Amino acid sequence: MKFLDLARVHLRSGSGGQGCVSFRREKFIEFGGPDGGDGGAGGDVWAEAVEGLNTLIDYRYQQHFFAKNGQHGMGAQRTGKSAEDVVLKVPVGTEILEEDGETLIADLTHVGQRVLLGKGGNGGWGNLRFKTSTNQAPRLANPGQEGVERTIWLRLKLIADAGLVGLPNAGKSTFLAATSNAKPKIADYPFTTLHPNLGVVSVDGAEFVLADIPGLIEGAHEGKGLGDLFLGHVERCAVLLHLLDGTSETLVEDYRVIIEELELYGEGLARKPRITALNKVDALDPEARDAALDALGEASGGQKIFALSGASGEGVTEILRALRAIIHESRAITEDARRERAPWTP
Repeated sequence: MKFLDLARVHLRSGSGGQGCVSFRREKFIEFGGPDGGDGGAGGDVWAEAVEGLNTLIDYRYQQHFFAKNGQHGMGAQRTGKSAEDVVLKVPVGTEILEEDGETLIADLTHVGQRVLLGKGGNGGWGNLRFKTSTNQAPRLANPGQEGVERTIWLRLKLIADAGLVGLPNAGKSTFLAATSNAKPKIADYPFTTLHPNLGVVSVDGAEFVLADIPGLIEGAHEGKGLGDLFLGHVERCAVLLHLLDGTSETLVEDYRVIIEELELYGEGLARKPRITALNKVDALDPEARDAALDALGEASGGQKIFALSGASGEGVTEILRALRAIIHESRAITEDARRERAPWTP
């Protein structure tokens, strides 16, 4: 299945059915009176987050969603049938934006969350509704209300606990493949990864979701390379794992490029908890490894630098435990905040 994280959708809710003008005419009933029924309500348009989806590819092939109109009212006080709702099923983590692409309508972050995008029009009243003591035979009925027509954007931001960032060929996909059942494409040329990948990682009996995104290069915020197109998929992560290629001749410069791109992207990415790791240490001799770790430690302001090899597995468990500790702390803070916001019940 192809990956798509941005889609433009045009939708329209249904109009209400027209009210009916009718009079009761039956044998032996001299004064039947008005008996026109109301029109049915038009269908609503909803968006709902569901399980089992991780792409918006369905909305590349269908961009128009129109709910049906309500049925007109009928005589004998019969109300028209209301139209069925239309539901847009989207992956968890989908943001819904106005046509300008900036104004947020809703952020669907958990399964079952729904938002009303277009309210169907109410059905019009039949002439029975207008009968009064001074108007025994009304000959008017209301038309149904018009539906709502609008254009929206769907933008997917994958929900993961930890995200991998780094230059192309830093070993991010190899690390994901070594720690989960995910099968990302792995090769020795830049930009092997063209779309985000998710994997479920297990360590010491605990599980968390790890996201791998295409590599960043200098000037990504200006659209160079694949740009910062996919950085939105790590915005929701509790922690970032910054992987560096230990065989690079410009190691410190590589480190600073990624930090600068995170800062220029904004959205709080540069302030997120971050673990820095020197990857591919299996290709370094002890002296070169120590020199690289010292250089990175100095460039990061004394931050602890982990050493690992996604290919051989060296240092992987230690990294996963460090990630899990930060994720566990973040989940605890989130749960406490949720409890504080929850309404009091006896």
